[in-house]
Parts: sequence; structure tokens; C-alpha cells
Amino acid sequence: MVDTRSATLAQVMGNVGPRVQIRRPGGGREWEAPADALRLATRAEREAAGLRGSAAAPSASPVGCAECARLETARRAAGEYGELTEAAVDAMVAVRSHFREAHVLPAWPR
Repeated sequence: MVDTRSATLAQVMGNVGPRVQIRRPGGGREWEAPADALRLATRAEREAAGLRGSAAAPSASPVGCAECARLETARRAAGEYGELTEAAVDAMVAVRSHFREAHVLPAWPR
């Protein structure tokens, strides 16, 4: 996403009512923005920031995680021909599950 008030590339972390919590991709302090002040980042903006989708770094992780990069590479290979096969869906679920569990959800007390 881009916070249009400051032209800052941002990652959505959550929302409370009409306010959206965002931060710079890869970490940092969060801030709030109204939803109508956000727009999707273009591919060129994401590539310029070194985020995935770049031809120079096609398997780069948005958070620098080697497992994210490995799973994203497998996802791209599974969906290489643009078909929504069972393998492509499984790979997509693996990427999202890993990211959610490793980078978004807090660790539960044990």
C-alpha cells in the first residue's frame, strides 16, 4: 500500500474501525491512516523498494525470511503456466500459512 498523504510505501498490519495500522515493509514503528488515504502500490513501486515481484529478485521475501523465499519460489513454480492446479493452491496456502504463523501472529505463552 501507499499512504498517499506522505507517498510512503506501507504494509497493512490491521485495522480498528475506519483507521488502518500500517508500517514500512519489513518492520518499524506502526502508524494509523484512514482507509481512504491508502492505495495499492504499483508493481514499479514495489520493485523499487526491493519487494517481491522484482525481476532481479524474483523469490525475495518481503521480510527477509529464507523460508518465505523458498515457499514463494515453489509457489511460482507450481503456478508457472497460469493454471490454478491443486499444487498451485497448496503452494499458495503454504506461503500464506507460513507468513501468518511466523511473522504476523504473536507467539502463544507456553
